[in-house]
Amino acid sequence: MIVQACINGARPRDFHPALPLTAEAMAGDAAACVAAGASELHIHPRGLDGRESLAAVDATVLAVRQACPGTLIGVSTGAWIENDVERTRAAIFGWRELPDYASVNLSEVDAPRVMELLRQRGVGIEAGLATVADAERFVALPDHDRVLRILIEIDIPDLPVALDEAHGIATVLDRAGVRRPILLHGVDATVWPFVKVAHRKRWSTRVGLEDGKTLADGTVAKDNAAIVAAAVAIFRG
Repeated sequence: MIVQACINGARPRDFHPALPLTAEAMAGDAAACVAAGASELHIHPRGLDGRESLAAVDATVLAVRQACPGTLIGVSTGAWIENDVERTRAAIFGWRELPDYASVNLSEVDAPRVMELLRQRGVGIEAGLATVADAERFVALPDHDRVLRILIEIDIPDLPVALDEAHGIATVLDRAGVRRPILLHGVDATVWPFVKVAHRKRWSTRVGLEDGKTLADGTVAKDNAAIVAAAVAIFRG
């Protein structure tokens, strides 16, 4: 069971005053999150224009690794980042400062090829499952057991419906005999209920400005470190 910090995601600049968008800002923010109790980091590198970029992975991972030695660092491979299959593959192939792991969304057409490319590069894989259909696609892959962990990541605002979807995904994994670690997380209104579910099930979770900017009581958090500290307190409680 770990608390992973997801420090920026695809959020726009005006989402929160403390949203880190440069490699330097991400490094400082990541260090504060680790100090607050985060065991790992999930980062969306940005280019000089502030947009997400797989080409910015080298500089960002290096900066964060220097600020957080020994902490595992992950990045996203979301298809929307480069918005082109070949550019996505080329960027991953060209990485020189490799992240420890990368998340791959099973809802995306090229997910199996991206996963294979990551394996070839020696990068761990977080298999992102947002729906029961994603889970069924995942367990049908011949090498589905060769992943670091499973992300059950539900982007449904209605909590009962979101919980049903998460349960359905877990059922598919269990039926297929998948025994990889699970990290459960929600978005915005479901973040804190899902942190509590993860704690109860002894799964990992993640929190940070990628997933939401409020604390459990609904107040806007000062920064990522404050969100991480609140989640760590729940996991230690």
